[in-house]
Amino acid sequence: SLNKMNFITRLPALCLRKSKMQHRHQSNKRPAVPLGSRILTDPSKVFEHNMWDHMQWSQEEEENAKKKAAENSLVKVQWEDQEKYEREAKILPEEKRQELKREERSSEHRKINSTNSFSHKNEMFDEGEKYWKKNYGGGSTAVQGYVNNKNQAEMLSENPQGKNCGEELGRLESFPGSDATYKILEVGCGAGNSVFPILEVLCNTPGTFLYCCDFASGAVELVKSHSSYNSAWCSAFVHDVCDDALPYPFPDEILDVILLVFVLSTIHPDRMQGVVNRLAKLLKPGGMLLFRDYGRYDTAQLRFKKGHCLSENFYVRGDGTRVYFFTKDEVWNMFNLAGLTEVQNLVDRRLQVNRKKKVKMQRVWIQSKFQKPLLSLHNPEETTKRHPY
Repeated sequence: SLNKMNFITRLPALCLRKSKMQHRHQSNKRPAVPLGSRILTDPSKVFEHNMWDHMQWSQEEEENAKKKAAENSLVKVQWEDQEKYEREAKILPEEKRQELKREERSSEHRKINSTNSFSHKNEMFDEGEKYWKKNYGGGSTAVQGYVNNKNQAEMLSENPQGKNCGEELGRLESFPGSDATYKILEVGCGAGNSVFPILEVLCNTPGTFLYCCDFASGAVELVKSHSSYNSAWCSAFVHDVCDDALPYPFPDEILDVILLVFVLSTIHPDRMQGVVNRLAKLLKPGGMLLFRDYGRYDTAQLRFKKGHCLSENFYVRGDGTRVYFFTKDEVWNMFNLAGLTEVQNLVDRRLQVNRKKKVKMQRVWIQSKFQKPLLSLHNPEETTKRHPY
């Protein structure tokens, strides 16, 4: 997913060295500020920076956004075309395939993109690092120790029927990364713009392993042909997350972290819950799912012309790719129904500025972290939890 070149998540459990992360643009006349702390207090200085954080919308702005979304949703895409977009969702548009090929030809260009995208991933989970430090002592070593200390409990949860332990261990040892004590899955890895910066960390962090998948075989091929790809730390594979019957190349309940960034919005709303339910099964007790995606009334939603709306808050772009715009309530409901508990779920409102053209854009994203309970006996179909909002 090429959208992830703009916003990529930070891996809190690996405690990446901030000195290696590229900071957002800073004015020479102002001191550097922490990520997420650039607040617009003087409207006359709005074009001084490219992005302003924690924007508050007025009631008038909120009403105008709702009005624009209602207007561009009046004319729906014909049913026949909607079926076509659903069938062709697995096919990477040719123009994007060519873009991936051009990126592969230029190693320097790819390196720059990877660095920039990973620095944006750094923005997402500053709070996540604090959470892991508070609960598990921080650092990959501490997390690995935490994982090792609960091996017995996890074996019980993975083997509830009391199967022969030798047979079960033999099955678990037969997949890539089975020896790793800390396992990560990135869903929708694209051409690897976040895969390779992550691998740079993993190769120096013993006991870690990265799985990455995409439904576009061309994208996965580019990842596997990259000079930094190493099967000792990574396994890239083609996978359609909407296909519940399609097995993953590893057992359930083995993942410590799942990255789901600008992926769920591309899936038909009717299929989203099934995707989240399946991913939740892959997490081990205590594992974390990190989510970031488009929020309701983001500029991207308001810019759609009439005739591009598939269903409520679900649109098709000119290249045939689709996008949904979430509320945090919808996100909470999906992950709660999947048996995960909220660690963070917020609306990230920012003001993006084109300083050359003097254009202001209200950006909205949903940023969330949901955790699988340590002793999860939760049935996704029988939840009785009340919504907190």
